[in-house]
Amino acid sequence: MTEPDQSPKHASNESTDASNNAPNNPTNNAPNKTPNTTQKPAPRTDVSLVCDSKSQSHGSLSKTKKPKKGRPIIMVLALMGLFLALMVYRTVFGTLERPAGEMVVEEGQSYFGLLPEFQAGVPMFSNTLAKLYIKATVDTPLQAGTYAMPDNPSLHSMLDVLTAPPVVKQIDVQIIEGKTAKTLYQTLANTEGVVLEVLNKDGTPKGDMKDLLGIDAFTPDGAFAENLEGWFTPDTYHYNEGVSDKQILQDLYARQQGILDEAWANRADDLPYDTPYDALIMASIIEKETSVPDERAKVSAVFVNRLRQGMRLQTDPTIIYGMGERYDGDIKRKDIQEKTAYNTYQIDGLPPTPIALPSQASIEASLNPADFDALYFVATGHGGHKFSKTLAEHNRAVQDYLKVIRAKK
Repeated sequence: MTEPDQSPKHASNESTDASNNAPNNPTNNAPNKTPNTTQKPAPRTDVSLVCDSKSQSHGSLSKTKKPKKGRPIIMVLALMGLFLALMVYRTVFGTLERPAGEMVVEEGQSYFGLLPEFQAGVPMFSNTLAKLYIKATVDTPLQAGTYAMPDNPSLHSMLDVLTAPPVVKQIDVQIIEGKTAKTLYQTLANTEGVVLEVLNKDGTPKGDMKDLLGIDAFTPDGAFAENLEGWFTPDTYHYNEGVSDKQILQDLYARQQGILDEAWANRADDLPYDTPYDALIMASIIEKETSVPDERAKVSAVFVNRLRQGMRLQTDPTIIYGMGERYDGDIKRKDIQEKTAYNTYQIDGLPPTPIALPSQASIEASLNPADFDALYFVATGHGGHKFSKTLAEHNRAVQDYLKVIRAKK
């Protein structure tokens, strides 16, 4: 029993104890008992934790529903950068499916000329990136010659090879329009790096050139059967050192034969030629008469008009060719009157063979003359020719030419 004179502090403590032991004290459940106002309150909930939890929850929902706008842009830029890097790699290091072997670079070729092959054979190859790479890494011009290329080369490995000296040196063979086959032979014999198989050191053939070359070039019968004049295309050619004279001549013949065949197939109507060889002869005369490109078809027309009317061609280059080594740079009256197989002042029609090596342009002019009714032409003394329809006009043009020559002297 509690003492009535117990101090309030002590009573308070006992009350607290009773409250703490309430589950085990049946008197706490007694009816009409006044509740103890000094009962210890229930543990408080930390409001800050609840608020933080809600805040974090709301923040997570916010991020899920509303992603940042900058992130997709960064991803796109990253993908673009990755694609560009891959394209650069494929352009520089992507390989062609090609076995190792020799690669011949012709005179005048450039590094950029190699790019179409890579573009066709390497996925994601970029011409623009390749050109930028070449400009940034290559500072030497591309040399003509033969190079040893590795197996499955890339642009990078190919440039490594091409910027080094070529394995085989190239030689140039220049054949000028209007020169003769004899001059061609001498040029080949005197060109260092050409191996002589069918020519002697002085440029003379070692035998019948048609047999030596194994070609079926058309030539006249009899005394002119071995004359291959006109059958080689004049041009500047590039060959590897060690090429044979036989190979060069076979190449030049094949090219001239192809040019003549194509021009013959596309010739004008009603020409006074029986065979393509007749056109080759005429082309050689045109080549010797003019070096002005737009005059070739007019000169051709003059000679075609003469042949149609049964007139002699009367062209000075045929006199010179017929004279051979006797020609000293001047045609005399006796030379005009001398009857050789080639002198068209003394023979009818065409000479028996061409008189020079005609260019493609002259061959095409011989088979497509201008629509032109002139029968004469003479040099003006200022370059080019004066064309005339009548002999009287021609004679006046000749006198004008002589005045120019005398004034120059």
